Amino acid sequence: MKTFLLVHALTLTSAAVSAQVPAAAERAAKSSADARFETIYTDEYAWRERLNGPSEDGPRSIPDRFPDVGPKVQAEKLARWTAVAAQLASIDPGALSPENRVNFAVYSAQIEALLAGQRYREYEKPLNADSSFWGDIAGVGGESFRTETDYRNYIQMLRTMPGHFAQQIVNMRAGLARGFTPPKVTLEGRESGVVEVAGAKTPEASPYYAPFKAMPDAIPRPRQAELRTAGKAAIAEAVIPAHRDLLTFLRGDYFPKARTALAAYDLPDGKAYYQAKIREFVTLDLPAEEIHRIGLREVAKIRARMHDVMRNVKFEGDLKAFLTFLRTDPRFYAKTPQELLDRAAWIAKTFDGKAGDWFGRLPRSRFAIKPVPEAIAPFYTSGRGGPGIYLVNTYNLSARALYSLPALTLHESAPGHAFQMPLANENDSLPKFRRESYLSAYGEGWALYSEALGEEMGMYETPYDLFGMLSYQMWRAARLVVDTGIHTKGWTRAQAIAFLLDNTALAEHEVTTEVDRYIAWPGQALSYYMGELAIQEQRARAQHALGDKFDIRAFHDAVLSLGSVPLPVIKDRIDQLIADGGKGPYPIER
Repeated sequence: MKTFLLVHALTLTSAAVSAQVPAAAERAAKSSADARFETIYTDEYAWRERLNGPSEDGPRSIPDRFPDVGPKVQAEKLARWTAVAAQLASIDPGALSPENRVNFAVYSAQIEALLAGQRYREYEKPLNADSSFWGDIAGVGGESFRTETDYRNYIQMLRTMPGHFAQQIVNMRAGLARGFTPPKVTLEGRESGVVEVAGAKTPEASPYYAPFKAMPDAIPRPRQAELRTAGKAAIAEAVIPAHRDLLTFLRGDYFPKARTALAAYDLPDGKAYYQAKIREFVTLDLPAEEIHRIGLREVAKIRARMHDVMRNVKFEGDLKAFLTFLRTDPRFYAKTPQELLDRAAWIAKTFDGKAGDWFGRLPRSRFAIKPVPEAIAPFYTSGRGGPGIYLVNTYNLSARALYSLPALTLHESAPGHAFQMPLANENDSLPKFRRESYLSAYGEGWALYSEALGEEMGMYETPYDLFGMLSYQMWRAARLVVDTGIHTKGWTRAQAIAFLLDNTALAEHEVTTEVDRYIAWPGQALSYYMGELAIQEQRARAQHALGDKFDIRAFHDAVLSLGSVPLPVIKDRIDQLIADGGKGPYPIER
């Protein structure tokens, strides 16, 4: 009997050991795959950060040089991201931990977009109708300068500007030679920011001198004077000459010789290029024709809701007449820039009073509300937001309707960009490449969803405010039609302008600047509405599956806890929310 028990026990132990070996091997394989993947993204992202120009002794808020954009670095980027893509292809996502499977999806999309940019040599077109490398650089002067080191880094960075601009000009000449430029019609007046700096009579008149006007008290006054002197010298000897050389190139060569065709399909390898832009900005492999059809369908749905509002306010006339009324009645427009800024601030604070009912986790960081700088305001969007800032365009007040301001504010400030981006950055559970990255389909989709959410939150106090939101929804749905129409169907600029004027309440000035943006920036306009549709679809699915257990705060927390991700990852996260019985990523008082 004892012998039988001993043999039986040994048999059971042997079976248990045999069962544990595959399990242990599986865990080891997963650990190995995780370690390999984490090494790949950690090393590559650290290399990517170094390329962007931090000081030699580590990252700082103010870098000490502009990034190298010359041929050696471009070749290095192509080689590095090609190698990383091959490394990722050799990893089985199924062997990764659940957390790393999400990281893998996000990181793979990043590398795919970066690699496509190198293969299509996007660096040879470092501008569009909306932004430019020199405009992005000008924003450095608005950074927070706290220490003497910040100022010394800044001065050294300004000294490197001539070399950086010279590299950009070489790249732009190469793009010009192969017809890879923004269309000429979208470049008119876009050199105004360069003119402002190149024509500065003194260094103090340059926007680059702004950080020296009010310096921190922690820096001794004699040192402040020394830094101001060094800053003025750098602006006079490097910044102003660099802008003068750039202005000569833009006016003498680049703008006159830019391509006249509008469509991305007319660019070198244009069809493949535009499909790559769809993949980058929508994070889905959808044909342009399908996106165009979705746009037409959504335009029709929103148009029906617009007619409901018209009936509600007892307007006599058709949609075209109503849009004319909205564009021309003085009651809908601020009389001063400060009035527009004040109204934006009031709307933002109104949301603050409602935030706790709709979100469990709120960001720690705050944001300022400022006017768009004068140099870019004439062709800038109506607003732009992000971490720490909500820019409101106070140029041409007759184009800035007050009834659209609630939707704009929800999009660009909270709970849109100035809410979502800080939440991602403050989420220490995410790897750095996710905290600091931005995918347009997610970020713009969330911001547009925030506009629609405003209706549920009671943010639209009048039927005209509601119509303003619908007009903004229509604007983004119409982008699906206009962007694909321009870049794949041969639409003219006039045709695109007419489509937006017929379907939105946007002023003609804003419609024109927007259409130029879509022409010069293929695919980006697709991200907004496609992203919103994905978020709305997942919310409806969660509500249906969870019933009484659905908590809107938990849903929003789940989506925002992801950082910026490809759209399919949102579905995976909501699968988890449903499986968890509606429990979100953070504790919520119920």
